[in-house]
Amino acid sequence: MTHSARNVHPAAMAYAQEVADGTMDRREFLTRATALGVSASVAYGLIGSAKPARAAGHIQQGGTIRIQQEVRAMKDPPSYDWPQIANFSRGWLEYLVEYSREGVFSGRLLENWEVNEDATQYTLYLRQGVMWNDGTPFTSTDVAYNITRWCDRSMEGNAMASRMGALIDEATGAIADGVLEVVDDHTVVLNLAQPDITIIPTMSDYPSAIVQNGFSGSPVDNPVGTGPYRPVSYEVGVGAVMEKNPDHTWWDADNGAALDRIEFVDLGTDQSAHLAAAEAGEIDMLYETVGNFVDIFDSIGWTKSEALSANSLVLRTNQNNAPYDDVRVRRALALACDNSVLLEIGYDGRGTVAENHHVCPIHPEYADIGPPEYNPEEARRLLEEAGVLDFEHELISIDDSWRRPTSDALAAQLRDAGLNVTRTIYPGSTFWNDWAEYPFSSTDWGHRPLGVQNLTLAYKSGEPWNETGFNNEEFDTLLAEASAIADAEARSQVMARIQQIMRDEGVIIQPYWRSVYRHHREDIVGAETHPIYEIHLHYLGFAA
Repeated sequence: MTHSARNVHPAAMAYAQEVADGTMDRREFLTRATALGVSASVAYGLIGSAKPARAAGHIQQGGTIRIQQEVRAMKDPPSYDWPQIANFSRGWLEYLVEYSREGVFSGRLLENWEVNEDATQYTLYLRQGVMWNDGTPFTSTDVAYNITRWCDRSMEGNAMASRMGALIDEATGAIADGVLEVVDDHTVVLNLAQPDITIIPTMSDYPSAIVQNGFSGSPVDNPVGTGPYRPVSYEVGVGAVMEKNPDHTWWDADNGAALDRIEFVDLGTDQSAHLAAAEAGEIDMLYETVGNFVDIFDSIGWTKSEALSANSLVLRTNQNNAPYDDVRVRRALALACDNSVLLEIGYDGRGTVAENHHVCPIHPEYADIGPPEYNPEEARRLLEEAGVLDFEHELISIDDSWRRPTSDALAAQLRDAGLNVTRTIYPGSTFWNDWAEYPFSSTDWGHRPLGVQNLTLAYKSGEPWNETGFNNEEFDTLLAEASAIADAEARSQVMARIQQIMRDEGVIIQPYWRSVYRHHREDIVGAETHPIYEIHLHYLGFAA
């Protein structure tokens, strides 16, 4: 497939007509079309719009930017479990595909890709002329090594294995025979046993950083990469520093990496500390701004950006613990909750009310099944029927400025409904040690471009990030079916049943979808917030 409008994937042409007819919005079209291999410039052209220009020509060369962000323990990339970890290693570990704040998938280490009509074959064309910073060329062997690692279910903490089901042999827990074909030094073909429309979005997700053939371990300890920077220091909970690598010729040097040095400053999760540091001139940009601090940072003259996002909070039980193994109890908790109140109290109303099924209206396959029911009287009846009306629920949360108040508000609503609830609040250093095991707690989940992605990660039976303990054969079967349907309208029909199962089983209380914000000094460019909190370091710089 070439990237002319004449030869684009036929589904993309149909999507463009839906935009023209007013039945599909621009962002949804861009996400769908570019995931199928249509270049960003062609995708914009199909809907009569110009691709947004990069600001590279308006950036000064040189300088240091200090970023407020937690510095978490570094891991082997496939086991990354937080965007913050990836934001640092992005200095030298790059990605095959980049996902933009506008919802566009663009090639980075891939020049482009082709997808057949039923999404069973992906042809990946590598960017030529890319070098690792040790002087060796980047080739298909490196890509094959990464994809093979992503499919290794025996690798401890491998978050990518949950995303690679269509490439994995269930009997061996490794990449299936015949799936991966290295055609030449710059071409790789994936032959899937069943269709999967999530492959390209997955290759943009933060645990998919590309390492050199044979690499394993911490990228800080062995910083071989294709990107323009190199680490100088990394101290968990304190800070981390990188600088431009003078010994490496970066393949995209004409279009980015203007800064000499980037510092990450860990000030914890208290936004008051972030504000104090900003006013003292100790930081230049935030990782995220939340709650009423959005208005406060506006008032000190910092520039605000906002991203449309499927970022969310879930208040969930773990079904491996009594009494939450009883669907009546789980349903009762949801019935006693008014999600709109949790949005207003917990997140200052900055978002939209969610519907207890973890599929967002901005996801292409979202099905509108109506709002969840609010009925405290029915909640009490179900608990009485289950014989646990007097049970004492312990609701656990992290101590911060939005997850804690949201959890407090839920506890208050449950008490109003006649339930016994106590609150346990942990600092982040304690909370995340056992986050997936708590009987009843709140957890934030990041944005992903497709609804099926989060459902696979968080609710598919047996997956390591399945903190609810949900194990439902019908759900798993329907999710596999949905993930194999390229057409989003047809996928939405399956998704309607999936969403209803989530709600009927009381898997989660999901109060809202968060609007996400970031503030920075007004003289910085390339710092706009991202739906997944990615900081694309090569775009950062000071305005010329």
